[in-house]
Amino acid sequence: MISVSAKIERFKLREVFTISRGSRTEAEVVTVIAQDAAHKGWGEAVPYKHYGETPESVLAQIKQMTDAIAEEADPIAALQSHPAGAARNALDCALWDLRAKSTGRPVWDLLGLTAPKTVTTAFTLSLETPDVMREKAARESARPLLKIKLGGEGDLARLEAVREGAPNSDIVVDANEGWTVESYTEIAPTLLRLGVKMVEQPLPAGEDAALAGIERPLPVCADESCHTSASLPDLKGKYDMINIKLDKTGGLTEALKLRDDARAAGFQVMMGCMVGTSLAMAPAVLVAQGAEVIDLDGPLLLGEDRDPPITFEGSLMSAPSPELWG
Repeated sequence: MISVSAKIERFKLREVFTISRGSRTEAEVVTVIAQDAAHKGWGEAVPYKHYGETPESVLAQIKQMTDAIAEEADPIAALQSHPAGAARNALDCALWDLRAKSTGRPVWDLLGLTAPKTVTTAFTLSLETPDVMREKAARESARPLLKIKLGGEGDLARLEAVREGAPNSDIVVDANEGWTVESYTEIAPTLLRLGVKMVEQPLPAGEDAALAGIERPLPVCADESCHTSASLPDLKGKYDMINIKLDKTGGLTEALKLRDDARAAGFQVMMGCMVGTSLAMAPAVLVAQGAEVIDLDGPLLLGEDRDPPITFEGSLMSAPSPELWG
């Protein structure tokens, strides 16, 4: 018999983190512990207000899901019939961790995958004034890939400033649904001139049909428009890449399915994250293997983390230790 408990935890950020929808000074996460008579498995989710989630609503959903799958012979499989989102993510990942610990086999082996290798993650610069973004870009200019949060008036100046600060780094940009067709068309030539490699979610998810009718001079990645494998048919012709996040897919199980289905449908893959701890990144490392863009820098943005954390050497991210997850 598996028992489940969940709690809200808060981790301070290194500095204020801003996107087009607002700012935060801490990561507020929901931690799940799934246990049998001898072992404990851990999972973490980041409730996202933009998707109608709060820490309290996620706790309630976890309780409902746990009650529904309590007597199932395969609770992970049974869980997949419940709604995707942060609650299912935390529970799914905790159950996988528990299965690994109870069988003595790592999750990657249980799933028939190869052992995860070190990956290179992007480092995110939050939305600031051009001068501040130039300064922060210069501070992080040794990193091979920077992700730039945009989505407001003055984006052209911000892009120019970041390129000045980090002349040798590759850049991807994330508009967080903050542009219109007109503003995207206006800014696209500058993106190309500055060597930007990809633009993420330029238009609001409900208004992205226009992407099918305009030229896409560089790859466009679906984030808010892509949650699970069921999203894929509607993305054809509008996007070139999809951003997989465990809190959107509802866990590792669906994230792997989305990755494989996306590849089969001709999409490139980005592995992303919410601002969470090393526990949230750990299962994502399995999905990130072979991705064209990896953005799992949540722990690098924190002032405090799990113990033991994932190890970073600059932007090189190691696979999690079994003591952390999996």
